[in-house]
Amino acid sequence: MKGGIKIAIERCKGCAYCAEACPVGVITISNHFNKSGFFPAVVEHPEKCTGCAICANMCPDAAIEVYRNNHKHEK
Repeated sequence: MKGGIKIAIERCKGCAYCAEACPVGVITISNHFNKSGFFPAVVEHPEKCTGCAICANMCPDAAIEVYRNNHKHEK
């Protein structure tokens, strides 16, 4: 199963819980401030995302949405 995530940059406070929890290293912390003065989490390797949603579950600010692509090939 493949997935994707969307991070609400302006809602993120840069706690890095998501980046630490991601088992495949999709997320990193930005070097640029958001409007609130925090370094937000950003998607660095979207192709690695499995859609596991661990990042979203760890986020205390509900700043992450997870999308899953569950298409199966039929014979």
